[in-house]
Amino acid sequence: MKGTVILSHGLESGPQATKVSALAGVATALGWAELRPDYRDLDARRDPREIDARTRRALGHAPARSRVVFAGSSMGAFTSGLASLERTCEGLFLMALPVGIPGYSRAFEAGAVPTMLVHGWHDELCPVDAAIDFARSRAATLHLVDDDHRLARHVDYCAELFRRFLADLG
Repeated sequence: MKGTVILSHGLESGPQATKVSALAGVATALGWAELRPDYRDLDARRDPREIDARTRRALGHAPARSRVVFAGSSMGAFTSGLASLERTCEGLFLMALPVGIPGYSRAFEAGAVPTMLVHGWHDELCPVDAAIDFARSRAATLHLVDDDHRLARHVDYCAELFRRFLADLG
């Protein structure tokens, strides 16, 4: 096994969501283990303070002694970035990234690791300009697509980018 990918779903989603499932398939095909924490019990509370519990849960799934990549969509991307501050990881793959969550005191932060973002030009929940600013601030790879927040028309594209991302990590 090359390591473990922790795949975090979004707020209105679950561990079997389309995008994280597509990424999971890519990870296993390339020899990575994949784990998909279930945050639905936390998300049901609709309390932004549960982001800290989401982050702890993601970290709890990360093996102590192997390579880890954090990946996620929307709230899962936010969770992945925060987790990367507390656990050494090989990289971050972030889709539909919110750089701030209303009611949550912290702005988005992430570890200084290889980072790739995919964001929709027409994202109605997470402004594209904020994602561009974040990517620019750390010279992260950013792919902007003609899609909305769900990136539903670009699931295969996201999976291919993730394949390249993991392949580049070795």
